Amino acid sequence: MSQNTLSGQLQGLVRLTRWKEYVPFVVPLTVLGALLAARPHNINLDWRLVVVTLANILAVAYAFMINDIEDAPDDARDPDRAARNPITMGEIGIRFGYNACRVVAVATLICYAFGGLSVFLIGVGTLLLSHLYSWRPVRLKAWPVTDIVSHSLMLSGLLLVAGYYIYDNQPGIVWFVAAAVTLVSVYGQLYNQLRDYDMDKAAGLRNTAIILGENNTRWAMYLAIALAVACLLAAIVQGIFPLWLGLVLLLSIVVSMFFRPRTDMRGTIATDSSGAAQVQGIIVINLTMAVWLAQVLYAQVFLV
Repeated sequence: MSQNTLSGQLQGLVRLTRWKEYVPFVVPLTVLGALLAARPHNINLDWRLVVVTLANILAVAYAFMINDIEDAPDDARDPDRAARNPITMGEIGIRFGYNACRVVAVATLICYAFGGLSVFLIGVGTLLLSHLYSWRPVRLKAWPVTDIVSHSLMLSGLLLVAGYYIYDNQPGIVWFVAAAVTLVSVYGQLYNQLRDYDMDKAAGLRNTAIILGENNTRWAMYLAIALAVACLLAAIVQGIFPLWLGLVLLLSIVVSMFFRPRTDMRGTIATDSSGAAQVQGIIVINLTMAVWLAQVLYAQVFLV
């Protein structure tokens, strides 16, 4: 075991964060929230967006870290899940993991504070949900409905809202966009539960998928996506996005079609076609947000 070496513990700590699984969606969601707030009021983006984006990344890192620490005994029952968990593999100790979580939590709250009081309070809520989701005395992930609601808020909806509240505190129609990304996260959580159905059932969990059953969970997944599309269309009709961004979106979709991944966002073999499309969806949102952000920053610097 590499637990007794500093380099081994640091490598294990990086693995504990599982950063590859969420940075590709945390960044564009935060940027999206900020752009939706700044655009109608002609507000310039500033350094606060960078700091709050970092805060969102750290908050989600905390969620993944505490999840692997609390789930270590359950993960030990399955070789594949055990191999992904540095606690289970003995790369780092539980005490070291908890101490790292405390450091991340403090850094997260400090970063959120730079976004203002509203952003700080949103951040506190995000961090609290991240903890209660996996913490065994409460373990929201083990109960139906609360598992889906807490997961979708802390890993999607609240991230966008935190970005928005940096520059404005009256979301209005933006709530439809927040609902859309939250519903996409609902799909993601149901997909994950369906993929882990047998293991979760063996661990004694009574989450939403286990209560609904496999077939109903699959239908609920697709319903969440349909509702997300409906919410997004409602926002688009209200002119919340610049018209030219539609062309960027179409081109991004074309680019994403050159990628044919067999894995889902977590890097495991996709269980259905929607799982394989997850990586393509991430490519689309990142390309679209990158172009929009670049246009806004160019206008701020050169078109004043």
